[in-house]
Amino acid sequence: MTNAWWIIGGVLFVLLNTAAGLIWLERRMLALWQDRYGPNRAGPFGLFIVLADTLKLFFKEDWIPPFADKVVFVFAPAVVVASVLMSFVIVPFAPGIVVADMNIGILFFLAMSSLGVYSIVLGGWASNNKYALLGAMRGASQMISYEVFMGLALMGVVVLSGTFNLQQIVEAQRGLWFFIPQLLGFMIFMVAGIAETHRLPFDIPEAESELVAGFHSEYSGMKFGMFFIGEYLGITLISAMVVTLYFGGWLGPAFLPPVIWFVIKTFVFISLFILLRASLPRPRYDQLMEYGWKLLFPLSLLNLLITAAIKLWLNT
Repeated sequence: MTNAWWIIGGVLFVLLNTAAGLIWLERRMLALWQDRYGPNRAGPFGLFIVLADTLKLFFKEDWIPPFADKVVFVFAPAVVVASVLMSFVIVPFAPGIVVADMNIGILFFLAMSSLGVYSIVLGGWASNNKYALLGAMRGASQMISYEVFMGLALMGVVVLSGTFNLQQIVEAQRGLWFFIPQLLGFMIFMVAGIAETHRLPFDIPEAESELVAGFHSEYSGMKFGMFFIGEYLGITLISAMVVTLYFGGWLGPAFLPPVIWFVIKTFVFISLFILLRASLPRPRYDQLMEYGWKLLFPLSLLNLLITAAIKLWLNT
């Protein structure tokens, strides 16, 4: 029992510090790719920018609009952080380093990630602001739609491994990482993951050129900070799930510990998220929904059908 508490505390400590550190990492990487200076004044390499941002959020006026539904307005930011942290419960970081080794790990991940929709909808609705409500409606339809494609993309991995347990899925990749036989499923999962975390180019719920700041227009101080932290935790979660499901999780050559391999692979995909923000334009809202239902949905069904057919053929 004591060991379990150490794992929970360690995972929480690492995740929350990773979310804070990504503030600095994203700004430095965006600067590198866009050929400009990033944070370079506050401390060595600009590292103290994280501390400066955190202090700024703590000391900004914690304002609640008089026209808002106060209880729901305060509750909404907590939902996004709680749902993402709960999703990490089933992620195996290394052999024996997992909070809960569930037989229904993938289903639990899908259930928890879908709860994030509530934070956007409740935050936009409680703000009693038309821009915020429009952003919330966009976010809800985007996240619910792309949740479907994400789930269908994952079923190819389930067919190959024969389990919903993430530790067993990692072990099943000892001979061959699943991104090779499931390349299409991996690509669909990545696109759906970007849409789920509403990161550029799919940041349509908070498109500043159209909706001020979308669903969190009325938020300030640490309430805004919780949406901010939730977004970075979401990036880390999707990157960790991609590594676990398609790139062998903690598996790697023996000269490094398993947990180090997991961290290295995860940060490669976090960097990819940041690169996409630096390089791609935002599509229109109708284009985003068309990509999903007219392209990703048929492709995800086709991927599942072909994977299942080949699996049956090989087993006969």
